[in-house]
Amino acid sequence: MEQDAGTVAARGQVFEEELVASLTDRSLHLILLPTEQCNFRCTYCYEDFSVGRMTAETVRGVKRLLEHRLDDLEQLNISWFGGEPMVARAVVEDVSSFVVEAVADRPHVRYAADMTTNGYLLDAAKAEGLARLGVRSYQISLDGPREIHDTTRRRADGGASFERIWRNLLSLRGSDLDIRVLLRVYLTPANLPAMRAFLPEVRDTFLDDARFSVRLKPVERLGGPHNDEIDVIARDMRADAQEELGALIRMPARSGQQSPKEEACYAARPNSLVIRANGSVAKCTVALTDPSNSIGRLTPEGTLEVDNDRLSPWVRGWASGDWDAVKCPYAGLPRTKDQLLQITPRALARNSK
Repeated sequence: MEQDAGTVAARGQVFEEELVASLTDRSLHLILLPTEQCNFRCTYCYEDFSVGRMTAETVRGVKRLLEHRLDDLEQLNISWFGGEPMVARAVVEDVSSFVVEAVADRPHVRYAADMTTNGYLLDAAKAEGLARLGVRSYQISLDGPREIHDTTRRRADGGASFERIWRNLLSLRGSDLDIRVLLRVYLTPANLPAMRAFLPEVRDTFLDDARFSVRLKPVERLGGPHNDEIDVIARDMRADAQEELGALIRMPARSGQQSPKEEACYAARPNSLVIRANGSVAKCTVALTDPSNSIGRLTPEGTLEVDNDRLSPWVRGWASGDWDAVKCPYAGLPRTKDQLLQITPRALARNSK
């Protein structure tokens, strides 16, 4: 009972810490989609590629939003998502250059940026240029060895992708860049047997470098044109599969390394927003096509027009103390009526509490 009480108390403390971090107007997290097009057509992808490159009006709106907010911020995090963000690298560089210059004049602001990319267009030379602009953390997906990866993570033109991604990873491994690379290895019923040989290869090639880490992730049915055809690992088998395969990549704990703690999903945080390429404002990158995920828009003047009735279901877990709603607000998301309210960037945090 003492252990149970201690666990409950620890979770309560983490919840309070996450609550404070999520509601502060001193921190801002923007997930920017420089394009919603992609050079891949992964068989389990949920995106519909209906939106193209970020418009000039949206780029201007992002910059002006930051101009409005930076003086009051202590922490700015920008996450680049897509589509495939490297397809629109010019947009990434444009906005990132603006941020670097703006933050240089505001030493009180801590700035960090990351990117979710398929890795096909990211070699060490490009990563070096992006590192100068603050982009120093990457998430890159693999589906197993070449013969399996190339059947599920195909290029848009039908070609293979594994060899070039692996070569790019080796170039990052061989560099002295101050970056972090999370290899997100997807698990399916079809690739589980091959993972027993592939994961030790990943471990021996990359994981003696502290800049690299691995996360195992079972493929989910998240929508998209092939959703019904996706073969997923049964839920009651996932934990065992992840534990067994995780043992193959587990490296000795490094000095000072701590176990990951529970965290709030970015979509549950009022101070985290997705800015789509067309200027639409959302909360979740997984639910891009769900109407409930559209909570407003960003104007070219940098004003956020946010529907608070649409926003409130995403942040509902804080008021109720519901950890499940905080860790994944999209699960069980209640639907709301339409009521568009215009609020200024500085008022966003106050209006969404």
